[in-house]
Amino acid sequence: LWHSDSSFRPIPAKFSLLSARVVNPKGGNTEFADMRAAYDALDDETKAEIEDMICEHSLMYSRGSLGFLDYTDEEKAMFKPVLQRLVRTHPVHGRKSLYLSSHAGAIRDMSMPEARLLLRDLTEHATQGEFVYVHKWTVHDLVMWDNRQTVHR
Repeated sequence: LWHSDSSFRPIPAKFSLLSARVVNPKGGNTEFADMRAAYDALDDETKAEIEDMICEHSLMYSRGSLGFLDYTDEEKAMFKPVLQRLVRTHPVHGRKSLYLSSHAGAIRDMSMPEARLLLRDLTEHATQGEFVYVHKWTVHDLVMWDNRQTVHR
């Protein structure tokens, strides 16, 4: 699932890294999608529509979409949804980007079906080939990325 690491936490991860120690000879690539370029490619009407939207991110939502539905009351309390802006402005350079993740399952003040369709459509837009880099791993590769501006799978 396309995601941004820890977007389900009140303070999500800024950066992540992966280091290859053993590489599978078949498959195992990691794909990264540029949420800045995806935002830039949206039409002005869509940008205006989504500018102030607030999404609910939850680990239970993303895991639920894979069939994990059996949570204890303690886990439900621990993974309550957190609110994240759908459009973010980078604190250093001021560039806007989409903040999408498989953990986003609702949008405030929007019906569930409408929100999920919009999130799906934005994710499909943002993960088109023109916005995606595929990393083909070799032993000892080290890849670091900014979770505030990318999603990966």
